[in-house]
Amino acid sequence: MNTNHHESHGPSSTQQITLRGPAELADALPFMLGFHPSDSVVLVALHGERGRFGGRVRVGIPSSPYEWSATADHLAECLVEGCTRRGDRPDAIVVFLCQDPAPGETGQRVMERLRPFAQRLRTACGALDIPVLEALCISDGLYFSYCCPDARCCPPDGTPLALSGTSVMAASAAYAGIQVRGSLKDMEARLKPWGSEGDAAQRAALNDAAAVIVPRILAGAPGGLGRLETRETTLALVRRLIARFAAPPEPPPAGDGAGRSAVPAGLAGLVNGAAAGTATADARDDALLTPDEAATVILGLQDRDTRDQAAEWMEGPEAAPALRLWRALSRRCVAPYQEYAAAPLTLAGWVAWSTGDEPSARVALGLALEADSEYLFARLLHQACNEGLDPESLRDCLRKERDARLAATSPPTPAITGESADRDTPERSQGPNLPSEPGPIPDEATRADGHDPSPAAEPRDRRRQQARQAARRTARQAGLRAAGAGRGPARAPSATRRRDAAPRPPQRAAVRRTGRRGTRAGE
Repeated sequence: MNTNHHESHGPSSTQQITLRGPAELADALPFMLGFHPSDSVVLVALHGERGRFGGRVRVGIPSSPYEWSATADHLAECLVEGCTRRGDRPDAIVVFLCQDPAPGETGQRVMERLRPFAQRLRTACGALDIPVLEALCISDGLYFSYCCPDARCCPPDGTPLALSGTSVMAASAAYAGIQVRGSLKDMEARLKPWGSEGDAAQRAALNDAAAVIVPRILAGAPGGLGRLETRETTLALVRRLIARFAAPPEPPPAGDGAGRSAVPAGLAGLVNGAAAGTATADARDDALLTPDEAATVILGLQDRDTRDQAAEWMEGPEAAPALRLWRALSRRCVAPYQEYAAAPLTLAGWVAWSTGDEPSARVALGLALEADSEYLFARLLHQACNEGLDPESLRDCLRKERDARLAATSPPTPAITGESADRDTPERSQGPNLPSEPGPIPDEATRADGHDPSPAAEPRDRRRQQARQAARRTARQAGLRAAGAGRGPARAPSATRRRDAAPRPPQRAAVRRTGRRGTRAGE
C-alpha cells in the first residue's frame, strides 16, 4: 500500500512510501493523524489498486457496547460521504482500534473485548459495498489483527510495535518534516482545566465577572452601549495579554506582588503525567494570567462580535502568543463554566489551523464541540479544516473586514501642511467579524447588528456584508454543513439553537451535558 502525505512540508507533498503488512500499517497510524490516538477508532480510506491512503475519520470508542452499532454505521457513512464529496469514493478501508488496557487488563483482553465492535465496523463498511482489508487492535505496545488468520505473522498473543523512530515510515516522516505531537490524551490535557486547588479562586472570579458582564451582553441589541463597552474592554485586555505573552519569559517576582499568586496549584503533578516540556510551558503561561483577567476575557468572548474580532490575531508574530493565550483561557474554564470554553477553544483551533498545525486544530475544535455541540463557529471551522480548505480565503476575509471597520472609524486624513505633517496617526483598532453560520442574513438582522443609520456608515455596513457573504460562499464551496460537523451524530436543522447569537447566563450548579461521544470527522 502506498501513502501520499499531503502536507506542506517540502518534499512530503510528493513523497510516496510503500507499506507492507500489518506491522507497518500500525506504525504509520500516528504519522497519518499527527498524534498517537488513544481510546480511538480510526477508519482510513484506500484508493486504487495499490491502496493509496485517502480520507480518514476518528472518534472516541464508546464506553457502552450498546452504542457500537450506531457508531459503526455513522463512521462508515461519514468516511464514504466525505471521500465521495471530494470526488474519490474509497475502494477499501482499514480499521484501527486503539485503547490502553484498564488496570489489571492485558492487551489481548482489550482485543477480545473490542472484537464485536471490529466485526460491526466491517459489516457497516460492507453494507456500503466497500471491503475492509485490515482491522487492527493496538493496545499495550502490541498490535492484533482481526482479519489475518496466519499465526506466523499475526499471532493471537499480539506482535510488539516497532521501536519509536526505527521504521521506514518514521525515517521517511522525519525526512519530510512530519511531526508526531505525542498522544491525543496529552494534547487534550493542554486544553482542559488542571483540576487543582487554584480552581476555587478562578471559579470565584468567573462568578463575579458573570454578574457584571453577562447582563450587559444579554441586554439590548448587539450594537448597544453595554455590548460595545464590554467588547472594547475585552479586546483591549486581550491586546495587553498578547503583548505580555509575547515578551521574553522572566522569573516570577519574589512574593508574586503582581497579584498572580492565585494561579492553579498542583502543576507539579501534571508535569509528571504529561510531557514535561509542554506542561512546564503551560504552567508558565498560566502564571501570566490572574483569575480576574482570565474571567473578564472568558465572559467577554461569549459575545459573538467580540469573539469574531478576537479571531484577527491569526498570523504573524502575534499568532503564537495568541494561541498560548487561548489555551490558557481554556484551562481556566472550570466547573460550572465548562461550556464557556467553546469560545477560547474555537479560537485556539482557528489559530492552529491558520498557522498550519491541522492536528492540533482538530483536537481543539473537537473539544470545543464537546463543550457545546451546537457551537456553530466551531462546526464551521472544524468542517473546513477536515475538508482541506485553504485557510487563506478566510484570513483574507478577516483582513477585509478589519480594514473596512478601520476605514469607517478613522477620521479623514487632513491635507499635508506644515502644521499637520508631523501629526501622529491614530492607533488602529483590531478585530474582524466572522460569520458564525452559513446562509443568507436578512437585512433586519444586519441592521440589528450594530447598524448605524447615518449616511456615512453605509459604505462600512456594505463592506461588512460583502465580507460575510464572501466567507459564506467559501464555506459552501467547500461543502461546509453545520449539521453533522460536530462530535455527535447529525441533528435535524429544527433542533439546532443559535448559541452564537446570544450567550445564556452561567449555571451556578456544576451540571455537565452527557451523551454519546460522536464523530470528529476527518481526524
